[in-house]
Amino acid sequence: MGTLGQKIVGSDVKEIVNLLNKAYCDEWLAYYQYWIGSKVVKGPNKEAVISELTLHATEELNHATLLTTRIIQLGGTPITKPQDWYKFTNCGYDAPDDPFIVKILEQNIKGEQCAIKTYNSLMKKTKDKDPVTYNILLTILSQEVEHEEDLQALLEDVEIIMKKK
Repeated sequence: MGTLGQKIVGSDVKEIVNLLNKAYCDEWLAYYQYWIGSKVVKGPNKEAVISELTLHATEELNHATLLTTRIIQLGGTPITKPQDWYKFTNCGYDAPDDPFIVKILEQNIKGEQCAIKTYNSLMKKTKDKDPVTYNILLTILSQEVEHEEDLQALLEDVEIIMKKK
């Protein structure tokens, strides 16, 4: 990282890198949770849910890419071992062992709500201290909020379909 870029962030660089690494772990686990969920999901309105889960997986992978770039710019190293993602995650991972559509949607809504809290907290830490990280986090948070809305709408649709049966 450039010296002036380092100076802007100040003495909190190490803490910010650690927090970004935790979010990075969340994103990789979210990516996989969405991806594998899109492969195993079963139930009414399945095709719409598969499409949304696949899109969200792609966006979570992009979030991991944004975080990786910023971690490196700040002089840090992204977590390099997938097994360590479980040690550092904020939000965990809910394996889609029950492929029923309602369960998969509920698990992913829970993950998005955790992500929203995580990014909101990170934004508070970086606001007025690190505008580059703040803007990256704002971009990610905006998408996480949209994901939650999308998943809740799909869950409502599935519940309506199930009531009609």
